[in-house]
Amino acid sequence: MNLIITCARHLEPEASEEITKILEDFGDSEPKITITNMSGILTVKTQLEPVEVVKKIKEMILDEPWSIRYCLRIIPMQKFVDTDIEKIDETVSEISNSITEDDTYRISIEKRNSQMVSQELIKKIAEKFKNKVSLENPDKIIQIEILGGKTGVSILSKGEILSLEKTKRSLSD
Repeated sequence: MNLIITCARHLEPEASEEITKILEDFGDSEPKITITNMSGILTVKTQLEPVEVVKKIKEMILDEPWSIRYCLRIIPMQKFVDTDIEKIDETVSEISNSITEDDTYRISIEKRNSQMVSQELIKKIAEKFKNKVSLENPDKIIQIEILGGKTGVSILSKGEILSLEKTKRSLSD
């Protein structure tokens, strides 16, 4: 899986159809889309580069704001691991080379169906970085998406997570 998609509850089939068509238009004829047992959450495995998919979808929205109706957020994931503090921490270490010593960062955790304590995970990950933290305007976001027994981990630049609402709102500014 390399994309997590959120949608309104009970509109998962429509969001699945929508993202399938978008990915096919972008050149992935066989994306694997899973409607999870968590309301409003889909996971996607695409052959395409996930960050590029988000960029192209943003361009689509700028051209035609109403072309996307069901997908609310699209989050690129670099790796998926079992939901375990040590494994998540290890994975962050493996992909942390994209954070330079001058970058500010933020750790964002979204938990669904998990008893993991966010503060423990944040503390463990933060020990690795000597960088300054910026909650408002970070250069890099360490994105942790906990979906029950599986966790997606990414290190992204600002703007590499697509929020349809924010993108559409920026059009009216």
